[in-house]
Amino acid sequence: MLEKLFKLDQAKTNVRTELLAGLTTFMTMAYILAVNPNILSVAGIPRGGVFVATALAAVIGTLLMAFLSNYPFVLAPGMGLNAFLTFGVVIGMGYSWQFALLAVFVEGLVFLALSLTPVREGIFNAIPISLKKAVAAGIGLFICFIALQNSKVVVDSGATLVDCISFRDVPFHTQGICAILALVGTIATGVMLAARIRGAILFGILFTWILGMICQAAGIYVADPATGYFSLYPSFTFAGIKDSFREFGTTAGALFDSASWTHTKDGAVIASGWSLVKSIDFFVVMFAFFFVDLFDTLGTLIGVSMKGGFLDKDGRLPRISGALCADAIATSVGAFFGTSTTTTYVESASGVAAGGKTGLTAVAAAVLFALALLLAPIFLAVPGFATTPALIVVGYMMLSSVADIDWNDVGESLPAFIALAWMPFTYSISDGIMFGIISYTLVNLLTGKSARVHWLMYVLTVIFIAKYALM
Repeated sequence: MLEKLFKLDQAKTNVRTELLAGLTTFMTMAYILAVNPNILSVAGIPRGGVFVATALAAVIGTLLMAFLSNYPFVLAPGMGLNAFLTFGVVIGMGYSWQFALLAVFVEGLVFLALSLTPVREGIFNAIPISLKKAVAAGIGLFICFIALQNSKVVVDSGATLVDCISFRDVPFHTQGICAILALVGTIATGVMLAARIRGAILFGILFTWILGMICQAAGIYVADPATGYFSLYPSFTFAGIKDSFREFGTTAGALFDSASWTHTKDGAVIASGWSLVKSIDFFVVMFAFFFVDLFDTLGTLIGVSMKGGFLDKDGRLPRISGALCADAIATSVGAFFGTSTTTTYVESASGVAAGGKTGLTAVAAAVLFALALLLAPIFLAVPGFATTPALIVVGYMMLSSVADIDWNDVGESLPAFIALAWMPFTYSISDGIMFGIISYTLVNLLTGKSARVHWLMYVLTVIFIAKYALM
């Protein structure tokens, strides 16, 4: 049955490898179950309801991806997009969270309509192969940068923006030892990869976590919840699960309550209800979500597909329509449940690196997200520093795609470098893609090589330049 559904033999994989890859992907992105409720609760959405909505959106979106496209991509509410909803739309612009979720819901429907037409696939195919390879490498650096920040190996610095941790200047028993464990885990994972141990990435996560628990038992790591450093031991209590589902009852469908659609300024309501939806404000908010989601998703599909070898000789992704439809439907479903934009995760690359090649990997991850609803205290105990080695190694693997770029051709290589560099430096996949496309079009147009530029690239370039000029 599994062979018939997922064509394992054709993909040259097996059930064990796919399940292990699904577990690896889940372990590297399970943090969203803890982080998303924390971010969206600032916007006023009940925290427990967001937790349930996050898990359900991940389950449904990932299953849709598995059965509509047969790719090992896993979906969940996206980082960055959740912060944009909270700090950009709700706190910054003054809209209610119900109104913001309505904009996300409509954005998903627009995406779905475009996914059923050649538009989104056309954009994907119009991007030249050199930029696709650069996007894969840029995402690799971006993933690595996020991992180093989350484990506090890289810290904020006033003079140089970021800096390497100074162990003399931070509390050793929390931040210091976590950074050390992340680095030790990275070396251990690298050793296992060099020894060609199957499942090295997952074993690296488990090794680093277990090492952390040993350090806690020995008093080297000391939990300090007030500063965000919690006990590394998994909890086997189920208190709070019932309350989470009760809160979910208040968030699910709340976006359709027109009485809750409000726009406030200085604490006073200046617009509400259907009048707000009919105004230009709604389209501004919806388009903002739409724009960021579109190119984050395309960037992730390009990067992970490049690493997994899923692109054909022309740089196109077979069955991309199913993948895009799954992503679009998941966005609207997630908004209905009470969470921000659901999107394809770059951490899917960890499962691909572990050997995942089919939708069975996605199904395995979806099952684990479903179990997380009941076993949340266990799954959420995996600390951030334990997933750092996996993400660093994935970044290393994805960077290898730059070797295939023709660095002697400036028209291909300079835009590729710009796209690659912009992602970690601007902390945005979509900005990297947009600047890469603008530079590719202009460099080749102004050097008499316009024939190599697809007409859609010209259209996108005009749109992107207008966006930055008016933003």
